[in-house]
Amino acid sequence: MTVRPRARAPSPRITLRLRGMSPAATATHHPLRVALLFGGRSGEHGISCVTAGGIMAAIDRSRFEPVPVGITKDGRWTLASEDPALWQLQDGRLPQVPGDGPLVIPPQAAGSNEWYWVDGGDPCMHKLRPLGHIDVVFPLLHGPFGEDGTVQGALELTDARYVGAGVLASALGMDKGYMKAVLEAQGLPVAPYVVITPAEWREHPEGATERALTLGLPLFVKPCRAGSSLGITKVERVQDLAPAIVEASRHDPRVLVEAMVHGREVECAVLGGRHGQAARTAPPAEVIVDASHPFYDFEAKYLQEAAATLACPADLPPDVAAEIRALAVRTFDAVGAEGISRVDFFYVPDGVPGAGRVIISEINTMPGFTPHSLYPRMWGVAGVSYTELISELIDLALERPVGLR
Repeated sequence: MTVRPRARAPSPRITLRLRGMSPAATATHHPLRVALLFGGRSGEHGISCVTAGGIMAAIDRSRFEPVPVGITKDGRWTLASEDPALWQLQDGRLPQVPGDGPLVIPPQAAGSNEWYWVDGGDPCMHKLRPLGHIDVVFPLLHGPFGEDGTVQGALELTDARYVGAGVLASALGMDKGYMKAVLEAQGLPVAPYVVITPAEWREHPEGATERALTLGLPLFVKPCRAGSSLGITKVERVQDLAPAIVEASRHDPRVLVEAMVHGREVECAVLGGRHGQAARTAPPAEVIVDASHPFYDFEAKYLQEAAATLACPADLPPDVAAEIRALAVRTFDAVGAEGISRVDFFYVPDGVPGAGRVIISEINTMPGFTPHSLYPRMWGVAGVSYTELISELIDLALERPVGLR
């Protein structure tokens, strides 16, 4: 008989579950332990917390035991509450990982899946306590310092199994400038763009704006490495371009300026294939934004539900829907993504110059994954529930080998 002692909770809202079993026995006889890594240092901290709460509520606990690890806004890895209610959007306010949780220490050597926490109850004697074996990590981080390959690299150093794209694919998916360069090299259709580096903006701001204006107006100015529409400005007048670049650079010193595409915003969810098979796609969906918002911005995505509606599946000609799904898989493969991605498109409708064209906007290697996010909703229409989707992503992570692949 195996005893599973329950340690004294180091915080009123945190419970530690420990095991004295070997990893093989754990995987065979008990739910697999899944570290949910969420929060983080980016501007998308709160959305990551909401995602974690959704997964805590929906994960199949007959198969998996979630171990919530919250990363504070200043980068501390801490034990967090597994109460989903604490990680919900409430009255328009996003949750945040508190800074007073016990520190978590991930494995310090390759091949070791043993995690620890620091018992700091006595300020004079911090003690390292076993958190136990972690079978797989689910990085629910959005934006820089999480979705961009940094955390993936840390996990690779210890041969940890984790959900989603690896280091290079995560970095490419995060940086819209390099992403577009790779997609162009693969012959995939992207909108015209320029990248303004911090050195160029510092030394030659007039030249940078002139180069951007060769794309014509309107323009979209974006941080290269940010998500959830943070720092994005639609520019319709020449005098608004420089302030838009300054605003984007508040989120990332590298700035992307992109020609506006007059098209319908269509999304396609991609799920990695099993046993080396091709990636799978759900029927595309269309985002229809209320006229009160100039584009699908942060408020429309997360804070004002009535500001945008999702037509799922999108009302598209069958051949266009098939083209979008095929391009989504090609994009997924072009950056070397694994497990999960959402590819965003513009479809140019009839009556607009270039009608019928499908243009790739971007790929998100860790898309929003709350129960109400586009990615799980698209798979829901395809008959895959939120709980089933969580299980499939974890299974894909457990299936693939560690190390170079």
